[in-house]
Amino acid sequence: MQNVLSNISNIIIPVLIFYIVTYGLLSKCNVYEDFIKGAKDGFHTVIGIMPTLVALMVAVGVLRASGFLEFIGELFAGTTEQFGFPSPLIPVVFIKMFSSSAATGLVLDIFKTYGPDSRIGMITSIMMSCTETIFYTMSVYFIAAKVTKTRYTLAGALISTFAGILASVLLASL
Repeated sequence: MQNVLSNISNIIIPVLIFYIVTYGLLSKCNVYEDFIKGAKDGFHTVIGIMPTLVALMVAVGVLRASGFLEFIGELFAGTTEQFGFPSPLIPVVFIKMFSSSAATGLVLDIFKTYGPDSRIGMITSIMMSCTETIFYTMSVYFIAAKVTKTRYTLAGALISTFAGILASVLLASL
């Protein structure tokens, strides 16, 4: 079964590209010009969001290097341990809201310390899968779409992140 899935995953992108090009040709679209226009729009989007991305990456690096994340973990350790949430995961939760790649670095540290098959390793794995990089996603998409009024986006994202954290603790406990 795994061999079949591996073969499907190897051919899905070429098949998808072939389908898009064929559909464009049958629709009598100039596929190449449309591709170039889309690539230019994408390039302009990347240029527009680059300062935000750099600022987020620098901020995460500063927080990690300064020891602030460990301080936050120690500060909330008593409260989170009462709910079955290990305190070494607090920095991961905090950083995951800003940068998934930086959170992945913290996850690797947790795996080295506790092991991926430990309870804390399983909570970490599940949590990384069911939470989102809230501030990164909001800044990138809202800047790209020129959205200025976010309404309930942050509140909804924080609630769903909390639900993902709760689910990760419950699922890892099963």
